[in-house]
Amino acid sequence: MNVISGLMDIAMNPVDRTGKPTTPITYDSNCLEEVCGSCAMLINGKAAMACSSLVDKLSAPIRLEPLSRFPVIRDLAVDRSVLFENLKRVKAWVPIDGTYDLGSGPRISPEDQEQAYLMSRCMSCCLCLEVCPQFTIATSFVGAAIINQVRLFNQHPTGASLKRERLEAMTGNGGIHECSYAQNCVRICPKNIPLTNSISIVYGQVMKQTIGDLFRR
Repeated sequence: MNVISGLMDIAMNPVDRTGKPTTPITYDSNCLEEVCGSCAMLINGKAAMACSSLVDKLSAPIRLEPLSRFPVIRDLAVDRSVLFENLKRVKAWVPIDGTYDLGSGPRISPEDQEQAYLMSRCMSCCLCLEVCPQFTIATSFVGAAIINQVRLFNQHPTGASLKRERLEAMTGNGGIHECSYAQNCVRICPKNIPLTNSISIVYGQVMKQTIGDLFRR
């Protein structure tokens, strides 16, 4: 049994400590197989995915809390819209103009595909943001997940057409300069994404573009 299974069992007969009927616990979940990223929470004080946290592997009593870096909607459900707003900020998509047939896109080598696949495994769980010391209201730091997406789409032959805009976003408020390189993100990532590599590479791209723009003035 995983934590989500336990919550589902509780939801079938929600009672409080005294056995009195009460409202079920509110939480987010979907795939139950560590793909959607929606069931991230604090389990015994540590950020984790509830679907892959097995009850018999956890110390009892099991304490569940919502992620601490995001506004709580209710119980274990939090508002992670800041992540998606930042994805829009860095234009994390491949631009295609129009709905007509554009023909075949640029070929991508198997080596580049393999590298991109590692980065594309991000499921927006926000665990990397939860453990990041720089992800605060004061810094407005976008976080490792966003920086990784910048690297992913800058590397794509069609997505690279928005590379300049993405890197400019990285130089603004809460950009890559806010990263303290604590490396908590790469240790917590359930998909083993090379987040610190992405941060280093995007930082180099930002510096190259910034210095180039300086000399072109």
